[in-house]
Amino acid sequence: MSQRNHFLEIAQLRDSDRLVLLYEAQILVRNEKFIWSLSELDPNLLNGADIILLEDEGGSAIVAVNTRNDISDTLQAEARSLRSLLFIGGDTSFTVAGRVSQLLDWYNTHRYCGTCGNRTIHHGAERAVVCEVCKIHYFPRINPCAIMLVVKGDQLLLARSSRFNSGFFSCLAGFVEIGETPEETVAREVMEEVGLEVENIRYIKSQSWPFPSQLMLGFVADYKSGEITPEPSEIAEAHWYDIDNLPNVPSADISVAGELIQHFIAQVRSSQPK
Repeated sequence: MSQRNHFLEIAQLRDSDRLVLLYEAQILVRNEKFIWSLSELDPNLLNGADIILLEDEGGSAIVAVNTRNDISDTLQAEARSLRSLLFIGGDTSFTVAGRVSQLLDWYNTHRYCGTCGNRTIHHGAERAVVCEVCKIHYFPRINPCAIMLVVKGDQLLLARSSRFNSGFFSCLAGFVEIGETPEETVAREVMEEVGLEVENIRYIKSQSWPFPSQLMLGFVADYKSGEITPEPSEIAEAHWYDIDNLPNVPSADISVAGELIQHFIAQVRSSQPK
């Protein structure tokens, strides 16, 4: 079986390929499923589409397809946001959809060189685009973020965002700035967002988060000093909570924020008398 390039033509698609179809950043879903086989659609519907190989292992490749036209009605499908897929198909399926979304977002934003403005071309062997004038190679990139749970004894700090009306109370978070370590980001973000000083910053785990292309680095940090003073442009409200009296928080099955909260709750309960 011949090895394919990362950038495909319709004729290079195989019957075994699993396709994820997007139109204007919306994923095409039918009967709560968003993985399509070539036999389920007319290949002519993909004329002019961007077709990029995501992975090709085990004889069944995953292919990202950004269609030129809205074909959802033809396929009796609906166009759904990536966030809406958080709750269908399990964590593995969402990971696939997230990777496809990130890959196509990168490709859409690198059609032209950021230095000279000339149109980029596909790299012959790498998953990259190239400016023939500047000789610059553009590879998919991620944006590192620190997400932190601040704790004080058996209590944890949870905040509600003033920018996103999700209804959840969650951990604080922010992008890693140039020249910072993630631990420095934790200390800075906590001070900026709620006016607290923290110490004993420790890494717990990470998560890819495709909104649009973050790598979330999860930390727990101990309260050191200060009074909660929310930055109103970022935080609507923030409070200390006991583990048995929590507000609406993210699920540990979905986000690293939920996992950090669950991790701390498990620690507190394991230290309590039986």
